[in-house]
Amino acid sequence: MELPQSSELNIGYLSRLFDNTSECYKFFWFQAVLQGVREGRSELSFEELIDEMIAEAWYMVSEYHLNLGPRDNLESVIGHVQKTTGMAPAEKKAEILKYLASSDDREILRLKRVLMHNVPYRLQAPFMPEMKGSAWNCADGELARRVNLQNQQNRLIYYFAAFSGLQTRIRIEPAWADYLKRNMEIVEGWVEYNLILYLQRRNPNVPGISEKLYPPQERRLESVKKYWKLLVGLQPVREIYGGLLLTDSDISIDHFVPWSYVAHDELWNLLPTTKSINSSKSNSLPEWDVYFGRFAEQEYFSYRMIWQYDSVHAQFEKCAKEHLNSDEIRYRLYREGLEKTVFEKQLAETVQPVYQSAKNCGFGEWVYR
Repeated sequence: MELPQSSELNIGYLSRLFDNTSECYKFFWFQAVLQGVREGRSELSFEELIDEMIAEAWYMVSEYHLNLGPRDNLESVIGHVQKTTGMAPAEKKAEILKYLASSDDREILRLKRVLMHNVPYRLQAPFMPEMKGSAWNCADGELARRVNLQNQQNRLIYYFAAFSGLQTRIRIEPAWADYLKRNMEIVEGWVEYNLILYLQRRNPNVPGISEKLYPPQERRLESVKKYWKLLVGLQPVREIYGGLLLTDSDISIDHFVPWSYVAHDELWNLLPTTKSINSSKSNSLPEWDVYFGRFAEQEYFSYRMIWQYDSVHAQFEKCAKEHLNSDEIRYRLYREGLEKTVFEKQLAETVQPVYQSAKNCGFGEWVYR
């Protein structure tokens, strides 16, 4: 993906920002700089930028359980904030930023100082090819020397005010601010593309990485809900977690393996429950030994109804257009004439590998109380 050229600026240096990314920090720091430019600001403090980094990474870590890198300090600070505040994985970004800006928690401040040690300076390494080896190495007490050294360089996107810990400020060069404003959508897309590539390397078994960069969106499951309402109107249906009899007015569609992991709305992973139970389950995995048998029983019931009632078959076909995207799975699970044992075996073969992979990624098991 190419960046727009400029007659005044060396875009070649910009295009190499993420050439050496053994950690994720450069992506989030530069995204924070872009946010400041979007807001029309020319100066930003280290602390403001680091708070923005934490808030941007929040959903990837807390909601989607993505691995950002070995011994990652963004993951550490997010885990600490969640543990000490009980803040929800899907918390609004404004609330996260508000808390981070006002918190005097010593561990949060310590981790912020760790985050400021390298990324503000190393991000612009491609602009300073003459700086080698030891020029980048300095202890905490020598950060002021690094600031002064880089302020003597030419061509940088931003420079530093006098070093003052987390209150150190960067000053964005006007020519670069103008370029980034004019090409904001393209530059943001370029950063996102590179971040996705990085996250895919760190999370090789996790599906739908591109869907997990931002806060979770409400799922569009209207046709599936209509399908189950039709079934409930024909025969009594109990949801599998609490054994409650479902009613037309209280049906909520649940992802057996959480959407936060699968990042899709495939029909074979969807089941009806009540709104309160769905909320209670949240992003957890139903304990396999307790619930898979019930899930398979319910799915086979709906399968039989497809071939027993024309009205159910018609609604199934509407669902399938949007929520059944694999011809192979459709043939394995929804062709006519399947015996119960065959159906359950093939459903298990479809669901269990995804379930186990989500469990390996840190999604906890859950039992309804």
